Amino acid sequence: MYEGVNASDGIGIGVARVAVEPDLSFTPHKPEDAGDEKQRYAAAVVKFIEQTNAQIERMKVTVGEEAAAIMGAHIEFAEDDGIKDMVNASIESGMCAEQAVSEAYDMYYNMFANMEDELFRERAADVADVKTGLLADLLGKEVVDLSTLPENSVVVVHELTPSMTADIDKDNVAAIVTETGGRTSHSAIIARALEIPAVLSVADVTKNIKSGDMVIVDGSRGRVIVNPDDNDLTHYRAKAKQYAEEKLALEAYRGKETVTGDGEKVLLVANIGNPDDANVASEHDCEGVGLFRSEFLFMDAKELPSEDEQFAAYQKVALRMKDQPVIIRTLDVGGDKEIPYMNLQKEENPFMGYRAVRYCLNNPDQYKVQLTALLRASAFGDIKIMIPLVTNIDEIRQVKALVEECKAELDARGVSYNKDIEVGTMIETPAASLIADDLAAECDFFSIGTNDLIGYTMCADRGNDRVGYLYDVYQPAVLRSLKRIIEEGRKAGIMVGMCGEAAADPLLIPVLLSFGLNEFSVSAPSILRTRRIISEWTKADADALTEKVMKLKTAAEVKAMLQAAAR
Repeated sequence: MYEGVNASDGIGIGVARVAVEPDLSFTPHKPEDAGDEKQRYAAAVVKFIEQTNAQIERMKVTVGEEAAAIMGAHIEFAEDDGIKDMVNASIESGMCAEQAVSEAYDMYYNMFANMEDELFRERAADVADVKTGLLADLLGKEVVDLSTLPENSVVVVHELTPSMTADIDKDNVAAIVTETGGRTSHSAIIARALEIPAVLSVADVTKNIKSGDMVIVDGSRGRVIVNPDDNDLTHYRAKAKQYAEEKLALEAYRGKETVTGDGEKVLLVANIGNPDDANVASEHDCEGVGLFRSEFLFMDAKELPSEDEQFAAYQKVALRMKDQPVIIRTLDVGGDKEIPYMNLQKEENPFMGYRAVRYCLNNPDQYKVQLTALLRASAFGDIKIMIPLVTNIDEIRQVKALVEECKAELDARGVSYNKDIEVGTMIETPAASLIADDLAAECDFFSIGTNDLIGYTMCADRGNDRVGYLYDVYQPAVLRSLKRIIEEGRKAGIMVGMCGEAAADPLLIPVLLSFGLNEFSVSAPSILRTRRIISEWTKADADALTEKVMKLKTAAEVKAMLQAAAR
């Protein structure tokens, strides 16, 4: 049995089809005519865009317009003026088109791959996808075609790029297994939209699985079984049937309030990365937005977005959510996110460097543009402002002072806004956890960012396989930190939410209910399942389990107890 990232739920049983990627190697050489080489490159871009647009149209039919929009990023990277200028300049300097394309896209790939935020790291796959498409055309090679697979195929591939996923015939694909990728990758998102079980980041799987092998893929637990025995097949066929029945049963929770088994109301909201994601979240029956990552507005722009551009994006989400709460995180960018027009300097340790609120407070005029846009949007819905990476109380006070300056300027302009707009903070550092009582006195709400809190608490990079065993929400140190944060927030009478992956962890939900968490912000596809699990726990039962859990000494012990108690 192999284990990886549980990227798309469900059980898939079928025959392995190991997809062989094309050989895109080439020998760099100096072209005889730079003009002809530029034309080759331009023609490759045109062809790539035509093929991508065709894929988008197919995806609109197979997975819907929202998931199809993901492929728009490929066109953006292919058409990007900065990349085009870089490629053409390299050709003029004596490079062939293949080398110029490869070096330009490698630079952008490394930029995204080294970012801290997983959502942005996953954009590296989009860059690689565009590079592959352009090189394949320049070299006259065919890319992997997954459109003509036989029934009950289990796709096994090194990296499932969005363009590959776009061509999949979902009726013939039982499951997907890859050697790379995470839950927030575009491929994972599309796999979930297609409702195909998927396990990603399984080491050396293309070497260990051969085409024709019988494979079971447990996308819910991240497990892959090759050439199973009769007992395994019987067990997992029963699980597949049970999963299908449970999924159908989840529809009973659509349109219902999110309440515990004893009737206590909690808020179940969604994490989104751009305004269009609000439509997907709403379709999945969310009760608002618990985290809108505003970085996409800046990452996708060639210059700083204007106040009106930002306002339009925030207003769109506010109107879509009507009177439901929308928490928007202010710009979380820094040395690990190389946005060219921001001229950020390289840092040895960008994760603990000049980023997020530190960057924003050192660029107050720029920050006020975003805060003003957020204030303007608050006239159209329940917008709340969230500050990232806070480590001391002065940062909160400085941001609140800037908000007041923006309010005064809007008053002078005669522009309406919510004068009582709430300003809160993400709690994602040990420092913030330790002073949660002081921060609660200054903030209107907390939202716990478990993805970073786990990493900073355990001093473990989740992307580093050698220390991955430490990156675990079940670590007693992490649980104690969560307990303190939630208790201090509730003691101060403010809302405490959680917007990290742990908020949708079915094993952890009773513990979070016991701690007193009153807002769960999860990915859209997790909403109905999370609502069901919350409904199955009373406060008394959750407290009894949590009391035992908090006495345990290791993450393994904690997880085992939670698995035994799972409902």
